[in-house]
Amino acid sequence: MKRIAIVTGSRAEFGLLYWIIKKINDDSDFELHLLVTGMHLSSEFGLTYTDIEESGFKVSKKIEILLSSDTSVGISKSIGLGVISFSECYEQLSPDILLVLGDRFEIFAASIAAMVARIPIAHIHGGESTEGAIDESIRHSISKMSHLHFAATETYRQRIIQLGEDPERVFNVGSPALDNISNLKLLSKEEFEESLNFKLAKVNALVTFHPITLEKKATQQHFNELLNSISGFPELSVIFTKPNADTEGRVIIKMIDDFVKSNPQKYCGFVSLGQLRYLSALQYVDFVLGNSSSGLREVPVFGIPTINIGDRQKGRIMPQSVINCEPLASSVTSAINRALDSKFLDKISNIQSPYGTGGSSEKIVEILRNTDLNQLLKKKFYDLE
Repeated sequence: MKRIAIVTGSRAEFGLLYWIIKKINDDSDFELHLLVTGMHLSSEFGLTYTDIEESGFKVSKKIEILLSSDTSVGISKSIGLGVISFSECYEQLSPDILLVLGDRFEIFAASIAAMVARIPIAHIHGGESTEGAIDESIRHSISKMSHLHFAATETYRQRIIQLGEDPERVFNVGSPALDNISNLKLLSKEEFEESLNFKLAKVNALVTFHPITLEKKATQQHFNELLNSISGFPELSVIFTKPNADTEGRVIIKMIDDFVKSNPQKYCGFVSLGQLRYLSALQYVDFVLGNSSSGLREVPVFGIPTINIGDRQKGRIMPQSVINCEPLASSVTSAINRALDSKFLDKISNIQSPYGTGGSSEKIVEILRNTDLNQLLKKKFYDLE
């Protein structure tokens, strides 16, 4: 059997990986080692490793690396602790390959340790560009450490090749984020409201806003502009999902908590909705507001607008349903008015996602099955003609 180690550091990331993990876990050709780290093991972020266990998966190792700090020093120390801890884990488990997704610092640490331990790495969602976030550098670094690449679009596949990776090892499989939409039975409106203990209004929004990691001390200012804009729509109810453990993340968390307390009948906030409640919410809200990548991938499938604030996602492929705006209350307000405009809604009602139509989890597992993992470590730099 092929020993596949998969790292997950957040509930959102686990949701994207769920069907890949399940297919590998249920397949006799593979031996799954699930490595849980980061926010999953933090009480501040809900101890979500319990959700993984409740899903029926065995956690092979719990790897504590997250310090109670969202400063740049704290994040750097967490990366260092992660490299140490993952290296010890790999020594014990001896996986044949490490499968990782995305661009978070926990995944960066896991990848560094695997590179030094001479363990091949398979990377999902490489080749993407986010000019406004430190994730940009982390993502491309992981790509250069990796040996198999699972890109979400052909454009991203070509960008990975541009980094010098062998085209025969780079696959356009679409985004696994779309697999949940087709595989999960979403909640009815009544079930959804009950799960939140919150009543939806006539007009509703879902807000997910992450720190601005490449603009020092801009996070509080930008999020305050968002809140000022929301306050100008008295008929609007808002569901907030709180940010990840990134630099200045706690600033946003406190602002959300204070804003929700100001009017709990109109506003509610959650550490994480999880995939089921998050995707169910997209059936009932009128638009999504913030700077999350999910606004570009999952949200357009539901035919509703995404208001994307600032530069955090700048460089990513954006469907026509995405409305870009500046991190200013006036710009956000204009974007909200456009998102509620019937002509714009008609225009985006039948758009196709550039991130595929689902089924990427099955494609990834099949490629892992058919690849000789013993021949991956040595790779040439691929020069473009």
